[in-house]
Amino acid sequence: MQLPAPLSDLIGPAPVVVFDGECVLCAHSFRFLLKHDRERRLRFVTAQSPLGQQIYAALGLSTENYETTLVLVAGECHAKTRAVAAALRVIGGGWRWLSCIGWLPGWLADPAYSLIARNRYRWFGRHDTCMIPDADLRARFLPGGWG
Repeated sequence: MQLPAPLSDLIGPAPVVVFDGECVLCAHSFRFLLKHDRERRLRFVTAQSPLGQQIYAALGLSTENYETTLVLVAGECHAKTRAVAAALRVIGGGWRWLSCIGWLPGWLADPAYSLIARNRYRWFGRHDTCMIPDADLRARFLPGGWG
């Protein structure tokens, strides 16, 4: 998936993770990435933010049901299992080897991802609101990517 050029230019070159800020599972994944992204390469956007809404709409995805985390790397947008693989490649270290899940064909890997995504609120819970980051954490979000 490719973002339109003006939106891609707005986001810039840094790898970006777009995630559901109300999903407990997604929040745990976000904290995992923060902890293991020792070089602080990743930037973040919540799906509920103005920028997140713009990204999902530009890709023709629902702006109400965020059934995939998106990872934008070098102008390319990865979804579902490939998004997980792309994020693991970016954080590197020992986690890079797990990115091999991105080699699995979508027809094999994505149904499992979709099953979890459809049931994530029921199985893991939902926050009433997005978390409130401190100044250091907020600096890791793109402008317009929090809300």
